[in-house]
Amino acid sequence: MNDLPIPRRALAIAAHPDDVEFECGSTLAKWSANGCEVHHLICTDGSKGTWDEHADTVALVEIRKEEQREAALRLGATGEVHFLGEVDGELTADLSIRREVARVIRETRPTVVLGHDPWKRWRLHPDHRNAGFLAVEGVVAARDPFFFPELGLERHRPDTLLLFETEEPNHVEDVTGFTEPKVDALLAHESQFETTMVINDNPDAETAAFRDNELDQMRAMAADHPFEFGEAFHRIDDL
Repeated sequence: MNDLPIPRRALAIAAHPDDVEFECGSTLAKWSANGCEVHHLICTDGSKGTWDEHADTVALVEIRKEEQREAALRLGATGEVHFLGEVDGELTADLSIRREVARVIRETRPTVVLGHDPWKRWRLHPDHRNAGFLAVEGVVAARDPFFFPELGLERHRPDTLLLFETEEPNHVEDVTGFTEPKVDALLAHESQFETTMVINDNPDAETAAFRDNELDQMRAMAADHPFEFGEAFHRIDDL
């Protein structure tokens, strides 16, 4: 399946600042440009996103919040950037955090929710797995009246769930024409140049290489489709 109708609202749920941009940035840029209200929900504080053993992690948390807000702006997102603030590397999919995810879903009332595929095999990072379960389980909790009635919010059932980082894609969004906003948004995460993007000693050449790598990945996702660039998901409509 290719290309959903442009949703009225979308909520992207991710483990860390920058995950949304890596996994679905071009899709969100396309939707934003066509009138979709795009929201982010970032589960952890990103405090372990450095190799500097002497880093001020309290300051890093604030830096990463500002980077995430700037990245959302570069995608054209008009919704809010929500932060759960769980400790990086220690995210769990327990009931208290599921409650907060359900709260954000009920508040933002998205047509489409996007999140990590929690069933990806041999995944090393627990935050990505648990953020995926929070997205899936948050959708269930948000739709049914007897989950968390104390929130005092009207229940909400999204139309579609798109899982990124999936091993079994069944849906590809055509993002041709929207690759540059994704790369630009990723480059807002300057604190991650060393650890994630390999932009250090030769910034011009390494930034160009990073951009080319992102384009190559989106070309690969569009293979066998009648467009040049894509972002792939496992799509679930029966919510």
